[in-house]
Amino acid sequence: MANRILAALIGAAVVGISAQASAGTLEDVKAKGFLQCGVNANLSGFGSQDSSGNFAGLDVDLCKAVAAAVFGDATKVKFTPLSAKDRFPALQSGEIDMLARNTTWTASRDSQLGFDFRAINYYDGQGFMVRKELNVKSALELSGAAVCVQTGTTTELNLADYFKSHNLQYNPVVFEKQEEVDAAYNAGRCDVYTTDQSGLYSIRLSLSNPDDHVILPEIISKEPLGPAVRQGDSKWFDIVSFTHYAMVTAEEFGITQANVEEMKKSANPDIKRFLGEEEGSTIGQDFGLSKDWAVNIIKAVGNYGEAFERNVGQGSPLKIKRGLNALWNQGGLQYAPPIR
Repeated sequence: MANRILAALIGAAVVGISAQASAGTLEDVKAKGFLQCGVNANLSGFGSQDSSGNFAGLDVDLCKAVAAAVFGDATKVKFTPLSAKDRFPALQSGEIDMLARNTTWTASRDSQLGFDFRAINYYDGQGFMVRKELNVKSALELSGAAVCVQTGTTTELNLADYFKSHNLQYNPVVFEKQEEVDAAYNAGRCDVYTTDQSGLYSIRLSLSNPDDHVILPEIISKEPLGPAVRQGDSKWFDIVSFTHYAMVTAEEFGITQANVEEMKKSANPDIKRFLGEEEGSTIGQDFGLSKDWAVNIIKAVGNYGEAFERNVGQGSPLKIKRGLNALWNQGGLQYAPPIR
């Protein structure tokens, strides 16, 4: 989900000036002793906060993994809960060091906001949820429906485009905050809820009677979700990106939280290099990190598959299938550049 009304959030002058990184984010993070990460606090499986103030989710694990890469300690991260509207100014202003809040990578964000995207930690697409009692089997049957949607997101534009292209009428019921959209749909103020399909699985669990709702089969958009950083700091950009790639690479190599120490003894030179055990390898140091940066990531959150299954997959209440988020050699799109 993502903001499309860019000018409404910030002026062009702010984009041009404050969106640029100081070219020393790693040094700044080390100096203050923790990573400040912008996340969602209300989307189960990706970013949510419990009654004790603890954060969990796939995006949260990515933040923890970056902290582990930088400090060797995944607890050295502080989370800033952000709405869809507030997330971009928070990154531009320097309030946070990175954004990991189910945010879609788009051309306008790369070119207008002063952000950099590269790693995609979840391939998603926009869908629709309706009440079973409506007996709707397809989004093409939704003409005239009242649709709950969060304003300031790509979801809002995708919705308009889809209904227009299929000559369908609809009545948008718009709210700024996700929890307001949730409450409105739960209260019956609209017939349909639209957002990223992964979000629908999460939101359905929070409804009064989850089994009374069905997610329709149509996917109407491409929503590559991943972390963002400010432009102008290639070292920090590489660290955040390759933290995700390290998790993907670990899964490809069969390295897990449980066996990472044992895998250090592998005879495979690629694995030894990845885990910082090959003599003369400087990959970690080249990033400004320790040689065991990848080991620290895996010990903290596991490989990508472990994080996926724990947060949104079969080990979670959401039980989302890997689908496009399977490894490239297993029919999916998760693919990491060689770490060598």
